Amino acid sequence: MTNGAQALIATLADAGVEVCFGNPGTSEMHFVAALDSVPRMRGVLCLFEGVVTGAADGYARIAGKPAVTLLHLGPGLANGLANLHNARRAHTPIVNVVGEHAADHKQYDAPLDSDIDALTGWSHSWTRRGSSPELIGRDAADAVAAVQATPSRIATLVLPADVSWGDGGVPATPVEPVPAAAPDQSIIAEIAKVLRSGESSVLLIGGPAATERGLAATDRIAAATGARPLVETHPARLTRGAGVPAVDRLGYLAEQATRQLDGAEHVIVAGTRAPVSFFAYPDKPSDLVPAGATVHELAASDVDVVAALEALAAVVAADVEPRGAASSLPELPTGPLDVRNWVKVIGALLPEDAIISDESNTSGIFLGAATAGSPRHDVLSLTGGAIGQGLPVAVGAAVAAPDRPVIALQSDGSAAYTISALWTMARENLNITTVLINNRAYAILRMELERVGATEVGPKAGSLLDLARPDMDFAEIARGFGVPATVATTCAELAEQFRTALAEPGPHLIDARIPSLF
Repeated sequence: MTNGAQALIATLADAGVEVCFGNPGTSEMHFVAALDSVPRMRGVLCLFEGVVTGAADGYARIAGKPAVTLLHLGPGLANGLANLHNARRAHTPIVNVVGEHAADHKQYDAPLDSDIDALTGWSHSWTRRGSSPELIGRDAADAVAAVQATPSRIATLVLPADVSWGDGGVPATPVEPVPAAAPDQSIIAEIAKVLRSGESSVLLIGGPAATERGLAATDRIAAATGARPLVETHPARLTRGAGVPAVDRLGYLAEQATRQLDGAEHVIVAGTRAPVSFFAYPDKPSDLVPAGATVHELAASDVDVVAALEALAAVVAADVEPRGAASSLPELPTGPLDVRNWVKVIGALLPEDAIISDESNTSGIFLGAATAGSPRHDVLSLTGGAIGQGLPVAVGAAVAAPDRPVIALQSDGSAAYTISALWTMARENLNITTVLINNRAYAILRMELERVGATEVGPKAGSLLDLARPDMDFAEIARGFGVPATVATTCAELAEQFRTALAEPGPHLIDARIPSLF
């Protein structure tokens, strides 16, 4: 007899969901036991739910299809919400399975009972509560279809324990997701007219448009019309490097973005929204669109944005070929590591087809320039701004693409949020090289103190932005989790250790110690 959990997992596997990142508890034990009945489903244990959800995000960004998470009741979902926030901003397809107390047990308000529906509403997810073993397979098929619509999204399936253990489970046939809508030819014609008007235009792309096909179409449009191309500040996945059209990212700081957008009479957005400041600042605008400029949306959120860009390019740039970036490696620097030179080491030694999980934050402000001509690679960025994403996303990316080198460029403060991801890297023997940029400070907050006008800073305020006293020894921490680790303080040491880590299978961590920029 098939129980609900077995029907659920079989349905997920039939729909192409092959990996479960989990941190289970008592309510999910029948789901755990059912994993052995469905060999197609790989189970990956993470020690904290923020690693679970971040890994599912990284997996889907690279695999192009969802993973499933297994979370223990409402508190487990709550622990994973920050990285689900990042995944929501990335439009990542994720199916969450959240355990729940059996129906007869709910009346007792047991210690772990909570309002799961309030949490799923916060994450803007498609949500359904399983009602019976007979229907849970259908619920799972609907969840997978929901996350694979355009734009992709998160789905949460609440699994009561009695639905999981109950007999009568029936695996369901996969449901075909709603396909992306075709581009609107009238909008394409209207925007083509704008681009041909001679007025200054910016073409701001994001989402699926930040991969090779979208970048190629964007570059053709820019070359033919003079429009300024830009990629959103934090794209979910950006393809770049030698042979790929080089498009600058919109600056994180409002002052940077304002300079990049200055003088634009038209801002055309494709796969993203009109730009706004990350935070509010005294006497500075939150809306970054230049005064008087008109915003044009090339494709609504349910439209195939890459097809829309290609259709626009066919109209305004029919005979124009995309321009790939030239191969150009920085020279290996020498001397003590600092914020300007460590990125040149990465740029000079980055392997072909690498995946970079970038949470280097202020320490990585020169990374883009240093890797612009490096071999082709993908960058996964911090889409929602909730730090603690970098290491978990690297885990998921490495599970999705075991034959590609994964490089986690990770700031120290953010690393501490989800440092247990190192254990999963070791357990799964994932090919991840983590370069831990250790400046012993929340440097970005030191910068923000001045930008928000909080200039009178005493010792109490300073101590909240200082990660010393005691210093964190990330090499020792990594070894404790089973990851081989070294310490680098000079460019030569970083280069030697980076080469070695890339040449050996499995995870490695380099504790790269630099002075803080702020």
